[in-house]
Amino acid sequence: MQLPSQITDNHGRPINYLRLAVTDRCNLRCFYCMPEEGIKYLPKKHLLSYEEMERLIRLLAKMGINKIRITGGEPFLRRDLIDFMQTISEIDGIQELNITTNGVLTEQYIPRMIAMGVKAVNLSLDTLDKERFKTITRRDEFDKVMHCLNALIESGMRTKINMVVMAGQNTEDIIPLAKLTENAPVDVRYIEEMPFNGEGLRNTEFTWNYRQILSTLTQQYPDIEQLVSKPNSTSTNYQVPGHQGTLGIIAAFTRNFCGSCNRIRITAQGTLKTCLYDNGVLDIKQLMRAGAKDEELAKALLGAFNSRAKDGYEAEKRRKNNSPVTESMSTIGG
Repeated sequence: MQLPSQITDNHGRPINYLRLAVTDRCNLRCFYCMPEEGIKYLPKKHLLSYEEMERLIRLLAKMGINKIRITGGEPFLRRDLIDFMQTISEIDGIQELNITTNGVLTEQYIPRMIAMGVKAVNLSLDTLDKERFKTITRRDEFDKVMHCLNALIESGMRTKINMVVMAGQNTEDIIPLAKLTENAPVDVRYIEEMPFNGEGLRNTEFTWNYRQILSTLTQQYPDIEQLVSKPNSTSTNYQVPGHQGTLGIIAAFTRNFCGSCNRIRITAQGTLKTCLYDNGVLDIKQLMRAGAKDEELAKALLGAFNSRAKDGYEAEKRRKNNSPVTESMSTIGG
């Protein structure tokens, strides 16, 4: 079988970006991600092994995947992750390796990530207020996360802060986080809240949408300027004149960026998701453990890419058994 040098889906969109979840475990309990009691974690044998993930990445790299983001759960809860990252950073065709983390365990790994060429770290941080942090995450880890943020900035690593904007919870933190961009080259990204929390929509007034977030920013910064977004960007980006960093809004619930989507997800359980809002379109782990050769894997993957939903709304309608969106983001991969 002749592998394509560049995957293109049935809507003509090139796919070159893999978000790979390495664990479903997390050391925080953010209420927008999972219930207070947590979720039922899968035994390790039900997760992809590093060897299986490496094999899959080598195959996808031959098919045009050149950018990888490691996600979780909290990735650094998986033992020896940094060694696995080193391995995949050296795979032919992989041009960019990034990671999303909550920062609790991350600081110690910054030098090795820089040495292996990790391009950027996305740090999940929903507030700069210690007590609100404890309320949102249900854990008292604020100081560790802030130490990590400061270490990332001092190291020169490109750092993005991901803030999930939640009505009645942390909207007052929009401006304090924006002020970080004045004297530090950080990119703050405001994300609409989604129903991936293990329970579904929290209430009918579920989300502050991107318009409300932008209105808050423009009231504080009337001269804010919209930047030209990169192709496939999920965020609409802005900069306050004179600030070192940038601001961005990700309409993750409104879903107005689907038309240029270049990304796929593979969960820690080995399930392929061609859209965040589907509930899995291919069980890669089952295929691999049944003895599928690379050619068979490639054929199955291409079949999934060629029947991809046009956008998040279509993917949601196609969900198996018409199940509502309620799964935890920790099981999906951020």
